[in-house]
Amino acid sequence: MIAESTLTCPECGHRKKEVMPTDSCQWFYECTKCHTLLKPQEGDCCVFCSYGDVPCPSIQQSTQG
Repeated sequence: MIAESTLTCPECGHRKKEVMPTDSCQWFYECTKCHTLLKPQEGDCCVFCSYGDVPCPSIQQSTQG
């Protein structure tokens, strides 16, 4: 399982690598550059699934079988 994901802010394009929680979904994330509060897009369970380059651990586990 991949534990890190790079989040990209849709407002300013800032990218930051973050460690994903393994025991819960992260619903909010504040961009460290422009301070926009990111929320999951419709149909996604967390900000990592919406704005990250790697899906969250719960999605990774569910796709492994």
